[in-house]
Amino acid sequence: MSASNITSTHPAVFFLMGIPGLEHLHIWISIPFCSAYTLALLGSCTLLFIIQADTALHKPMYLFLAVLAAIDPVVSSTTLPKMLAVFWFRHREINFYACLVQMFFLHSFSIVESAVLLATAFDRYVAICKPLHYTTVLTGPLITKIGMAVVTRAVTRMTPLPFLLSRFHYCRGPVIAHCYCEHMAVVRLACGDTRFNSIYGIAVAMFIVVLDLLFVVLSYVFILRAVLQLASQEARYKACGTCVSHIGAILAFYTPVVISSVMHRVARQAAPHVHILLANFYLLFPPVVNPIIYGVKTKQIRERVLGLFLRKDV
Repeated sequence: MSASNITSTHPAVFFLMGIPGLEHLHIWISIPFCSAYTLALLGSCTLLFIIQADTALHKPMYLFLAVLAAIDPVVSSTTLPKMLAVFWFRHREINFYACLVQMFFLHSFSIVESAVLLATAFDRYVAICKPLHYTTVLTGPLITKIGMAVVTRAVTRMTPLPFLLSRFHYCRGPVIAHCYCEHMAVVRLACGDTRFNSIYGIAVAMFIVVLDLLFVVLSYVFILRAVLQLASQEARYKACGTCVSHIGAILAFYTPVVISSVMHRVARQAAPHVHILLANFYLLFPPVVNPIIYGVKTKQIRERVLGLFLRKDV
């Protein structure tokens, strides 16, 4: 057999193990997972409905929030249905190409979410540091361009990975020691020189997380400086209040990423299920808490949520 044929051989299906070492607890683990997924869907759909129905909320800040509310359940939906099928029915098979598609959408939408958080930081920066220019800076065409740039960045970063993975020969078996098709979990099954895949995956993660987070922090440095220059304490409090929900969303998104990254380097000898549970926490935590953060901390949305659920017939 020629080398070219070897490098293009791949299994028809992969088998997802779920959470290695905790297979006997899969049914019990599925309960909080399913509950969190249901809450994420309900919360995101409620936010989207409120923002769409109220024209007073058709502003850049709420449009970015609507995008986040749409992305969160999509990220979870790329993995949770199949994960629950593994937990409930032991349906472990996943087609090779379906695995690559799942990986592509999972990582792509995670990149999009990071970029939207950065765009929201820019929105808060303009609103607080340059309030008189807010409507002239954040125009409809600019928001459209930001959206196109966000999607283009995610697609161009992730498109090479499925093609690179499809070229490998998978001689280490078809069993993926994970709940879903994560890039490095698939790479570990491949034979041959996988250094480029590993380096590319790390480089993309570092580029996205570090660069986006750096610009977010920089935006808040300028915001903090502008807030401290306000004359009255009430004005400072009001300005900070408009940023609380966004800061909460940033912490909800980036904290699990940082914790998981640190654990991979500090606790390399930890049981595999520890790292997998952390990875699942990263997928479920932001979609669950983001609607709560924005619903509680954003006055306009809080009032409309209360009006939606507490409305009484007169």
